[in-house]
Amino acid sequence: MTTSASVPTGPQGATADRGTVTDRLVEANERYAAAFTDPGMDARPVLQVAVVACMDARLDLHAALGLELGDCHTIRNAGGVVTDDVIRSLTISQRKLGTRSVVLIHHTGCGLETLTEDFRTELELEIGQRPAWAVESFQDVDQDVRQSMQRVRTSPFLLHTDDVRGFVFDVKSGLLREVDPA
Repeated sequence: MTTSASVPTGPQGATADRGTVTDRLVEANERYAAAFTDPGMDARPVLQVAVVACMDARLDLHAALGLELGDCHTIRNAGGVVTDDVIRSLTISQRKLGTRSVVLIHHTGCGLETLTEDFRTELELEIGQRPAWAVESFQDVDQDVRQSMQRVRTSPFLLHTDDVRGFVFDVKSGLLREVDPA
């Protein structure tokens, strides 16, 4: 399988023949825009679902879930954990854009399983300032999915908490495994 990651890069992300990675992305956007046609849809997801998932580059959520452009809201962060900012996005998604279901997706082999809150201390020692945010690392992916489901279900800001389901995506097989919330 060839990916854009297989393009050799040099110092500071410069590619051998085309400038920086960002330059490549801007060039790709120009090609995309040249053939772009306004799909005529608004920001309300057709399936009324918001998907919260890890930012891991191995997760192609639309392909894995059979989704098309306009089907869902996708909220991604390190670990796919439900933070205050995820609650903010879900609240806007539900209250202003009509979503009713929430799907949470963590995955096997997540980098957050290798970190601890000591990462914040390391940053403080290096930079001289401790970050205000928590790392949200975990050792048990199923338990973290349960915690994320609980955070969504108990948020006073969310209108729809009856259809909240959590899954672990297996990065080797591509299959989702549902996590029992109990």
